[in-house]
Amino acid sequence: MCHELGSVRDLVIEQRPTPDPGPGQVRLAVQAAGASYVDGLRVAGKYQFPMTPPYPPGGEAAGVIDAVGEGVTDWAVGDRALAVVAAGGFADALVCKPHQLYRLPDAVSAEIGASFYQVYGTAWFALKHRTTVRPGETMLVTGAGGGVGLAAIDLARSMGARVIAIASSPEKRALAVQVGAEATIDPTTEDVKTRARELTDGQGVDVVYDVVGGELSEQCLRAMRFDGRFVIIGFTAGIGRVPLNLVLLNNRTVVGVEWGGWVQRNAEANRALMVDVLDAIARGELHPVTPTVRPLEDAADVLADLLERRAVGKIVLQA
Repeated sequence: MCHELGSVRDLVIEQRPTPDPGPGQVRLAVQAAGASYVDGLRVAGKYQFPMTPPYPPGGEAAGVIDAVGEGVTDWAVGDRALAVVAAGGFADALVCKPHQLYRLPDAVSAEIGASFYQVYGTAWFALKHRTTVRPGETMLVTGAGGGVGLAAIDLARSMGARVIAIASSPEKRALAVQVGAEATIDPTTEDVKTRARELTDGQGVDVVYDVVGGELSEQCLRAMRFDGRFVIIGFTAGIGRVPLNLVLLNNRTVVGVEWGGWVQRNAEANRALMVDVLDAIARGELHPVTPTVRPLEDAADVLADLLERRAVGKIVLQA
């Protein structure tokens, strides 16, 4: 439970009666709850869509329906599902409405089911709706060892692109290669522009997928080829400031990606998008990394690791 916004370290474990679903609701027996950077920002009071405490964090939870309220006809006890909610996933039971649920194919584990939604939704929206990555192009991904970057690498690879991954630790760079990156750059020891151009025969990259922001943004912009696309995903290192003359003089395109805001305006289109993602995972076209499993009691530590950029890959919590 989060009783006050400000510090993830103030989260507390509480025992409460198991809730029963009301009319038009179902109850999910949670088998895994995804922990995300957004969850941490919300607890810290730094997200653009604030929560009002007290509330239990957790926007993604996967498990099995174990109770169905009056009037629900599309879901039954025993159905496997992913629940996408504003909050409540960090629990062993979650009451929600059918429109918040997605069916989990048998080929998708609860751990994968609880950890793909935000990162693959962002990547799919960015690379198939906001811009299009074409076979043979090269994409440079910042924050490549985290969930958002890894999903982008996986999707771009499936679309026929070549990926160069930027990540600050050997563990993160190794995971990026495992997912499909063909080359990596260590931003702490290598010049990003120079190394990216070396890896593209001096041409520069076609697309930048910038998760990090901060000082890295300008370095990545300078690593782009003429008429490349710079895709803005987030600012884990702060809002990047770039010289716009580098955009103008090189016919470059800057693309903002605010998937969450789009979802609020296009709920049905997003449901179709996520069904496509799930189908691609079930068919083996996409390969989400197996997340690290941590006990629910570690929620504060996990969110702190995410906010402070220590986490590698995806993490799920289990009660």
